[in-house]
Amino acid sequence: MQLHSRFFGRGIAALLCASLLVSACGEKKAGGEQRSPDFARLDTFPSTYSVTQSRPVLIQGATLLTGTGEQLENTDLLLKGGKIAQIGQELKAPKDALVVNGKGKWVTPGIIDVHSHLGDYPAPSIESSQDGNEMTSPNTAQVWVEHSVWTQDPQFPLALAGGVTTLQILPGSANLFGGRSVTLKNVPGRSVQDMKFPGAPYGLKMACGENPKRVYGTKGTAPSTRMGNVAGYRNAWIEASNYKKKWEDFLEKGGEEPERDLGLETLAGVLNGDILVHNHCYRGEEMAVMMDIAKEFDFQISTFHHAVEAYKVADLLAENNVCAAMWADWWGFKHEAFDMTEANIAIVDQAKACAMIHSDSGIGVQHLNEEVAKAMTAGQRAGFDIQPKDAVAWMTSNPAKALGIEAQTGSLEKGKMADVVVWSGNPFSVYTLVDQVFIDGELMYDRSDKKRQPRSDFELGIIDAEGERL
Repeated sequence: MQLHSRFFGRGIAALLCASLLVSACGEKKAGGEQRSPDFARLDTFPSTYSVTQSRPVLIQGATLLTGTGEQLENTDLLLKGGKIAQIGQELKAPKDALVVNGKGKWVTPGIIDVHSHLGDYPAPSIESSQDGNEMTSPNTAQVWVEHSVWTQDPQFPLALAGGVTTLQILPGSANLFGGRSVTLKNVPGRSVQDMKFPGAPYGLKMACGENPKRVYGTKGTAPSTRMGNVAGYRNAWIEASNYKKKWEDFLEKGGEEPERDLGLETLAGVLNGDILVHNHCYRGEEMAVMMDIAKEFDFQISTFHHAVEAYKVADLLAENNVCAAMWADWWGFKHEAFDMTEANIAIVDQAKACAMIHSDSGIGVQHLNEEVAKAMTAGQRAGFDIQPKDAVAWMTSNPAKALGIEAQTGSLEKGKMADVVVWSGNPFSVYTLVDQVFIDGELMYDRSDKKRQPRSDFELGIIDAEGERL
């Protein structure tokens, strides 16, 4: 398993332990280094994702946006064994390969949506299936969103038709600590484990500002103010720090085994470097406060989500190595979302911070390329020289970085997962459509072939076997 060095330095030893916190995990390695307890419990609900490899794919003569800052004209791309095998010109097609004529077409890495609620807020949108917010306590770090994901959500194939190959599914933002997220490959699966991105770290959803204070303030409980929010975070991290120390002392010295606590396990997993923090936060000064809290308790924030005022703290984001996931022009729907600029993503990007688009929407996820186009154009109007080769990273390699999977996917580079989208033209044109989507080298969507346009099992009886509505 290849790990994301930015977040995992302190937690690598944890993955060497078994999935249970047993005393064997406390054994010393050669040289006397103490192993850490496996608070993340990565093997408790392991990924069962797999893709049967059928044949190689050669895409010929296309324009490639690599996600690494390059635009390659009239270039071939060879996919083999689920990986990107070669990039170049006049490549030879292997025997039995699927050959795609890329003339006039553009190719990008698969789109990654770092903020999705597909499956936990599925369609049809009815109360009985709304499973994203556990609004029973300001701290519900004990819940794992994968146990709410309905894999039959018909929005998954709609996102695939928009070029989305990977999604992070998050709990909602009612709570200070909303629970664990999960990263999925956008493939059909009977269970969520069939969709889980192999080796992807878990995330912890946190929320700033109006949402938690509104939810609990109206119930007459804490928090009811922003200062109450911050006190709630700090108290939780103090408790998690103590929990982490108890387990480390037990594994080092023995004695009575501490009692397990699911919520504190998740928070301790963050402190251990194994679980990434994804923080719903709109206002600039609140992002600054959250970065101060991260310093106080020695953990790393991966990404601020929504981040309408990220442009105000773009330099702090760069300095603290924190990403921002933003909308192109969705703003003004509440007070903390009001002070917006359409150049938000571009300003964060130009400050050398990690900027990206996100959806938070079952509709927006279907056209994230157009959202990037709007943000790129706004940046150009603001005077920044941003071209498609730069902006494509906002929907591919930067989200991969935020999710800790950039070593596996997010760019067109040899050896990476063959998650690839073939577009009918420039992906940042409103006239362009997705022609084909490959996930791990397999053709999962083809606009010209109804048999390669997946439908959820939930739609059986609504759509017949021929794809016609009954």
